[in-house]
Amino acid sequence: MSFAARTLSRRIAARAPSRLQAAKPRSFATAATESIAEKPNFQHYLKEDQALTHHAAEASDLWRKISFYVCVPAIAVCVAWVYNAEAEHAAHIEHIKHENGGELPETPLYDHMNRRSKPFPWGPNSLFFNPHVNKNMADE
Repeated sequence: MSFAARTLSRRIAARAPSRLQAAKPRSFATAATESIAEKPNFQHYLKEDQALTHHAAEASDLWRKISFYVCVPAIAVCVAWVYNAEAEHAAHIEHIKHENGGELPETPLYDHMNRRSKPFPWGPNSLFFNPHVNKNMADE
């Protein structure tokens, strides 16, 4: 017998007793007068709902603390590190300019740099052209 056939037969067998049980006939008035809170399933539902609410409050408090005491300081440290690295880089570029009479030295013309098989629709430079950093291809 294949795995699928065994699984299907087990599922059918597990459901069979619930189908054979007869439902109790109840009138509408009887169902309406019963209190929902007296049913054991509802009490279980309330307890489970309270437990979930309590867990959600604890979890959100944990993540709030992680955000404020871990993430915010980590972001501040990263911002300070990047600022210092960029300030050192800018100082180095200014030093190189000062050594070369106010201009950056000409970059070597390597074969793999600034290759264009066809022109860009907006001109010779890339879309993110920055004249302080990139070579201006319009000069060539």
